[in-house]
Amino acid sequence: MPVNIGIGDSDRKAIADGLSKLLADTYTLYLKTHNFHWNVTGPMFQTLHLLFETQYNELSLAVDLIAERIRALGYPAPGTYAEYAKLSSIKETAGVPKATDMIRLLVEGQEAVVRTARSIFPAADKVGDEPTADLLTQRMQLHEKNAWMLRSLLEE
Repeated sequence: MPVNIGIGDSDRKAIADGLSKLLADTYTLYLKTHNFHWNVTGPMFQTLHLLFETQYNELSLAVDLIAERIRALGYPAPGTYAEYAKLSSIKETAGVPKATDMIRLLVEGQEAVVRTARSIFPAADKVGDEPTADLLTQRMQLHEKNAWMLRSLLEE
């Protein structure tokens, strides 16, 4: 049965394609954050271990919300590592960086997710897709806050 929610097919497709990139960025950041949670060492271990856990748990919930919005628009959500690698603007990190490098990489990841979410906003706004706009606004707000908190750990 066709989707009839008041947004044309081509607009829904454009929004779903953007959300697929957001999903890929979010999942890639989830994996990176979880990896760093497991492997962080040094004097800030306890603080970072707990902070990274809080952030990866939130990211794991976010991927579901994003994927379900893609599905509500009538398109399949990407769900493989291969698809995420093609779609994500966030690259994997080889090896185990030092704690401060982990923080820097996660700041970059958080900010990348914000940029991706922001890039989708005009397409959603143009057609009055308030549910997507709301999702994007919430994601941007959370990732901007996470980037600020992580960045603050790097100040002397």
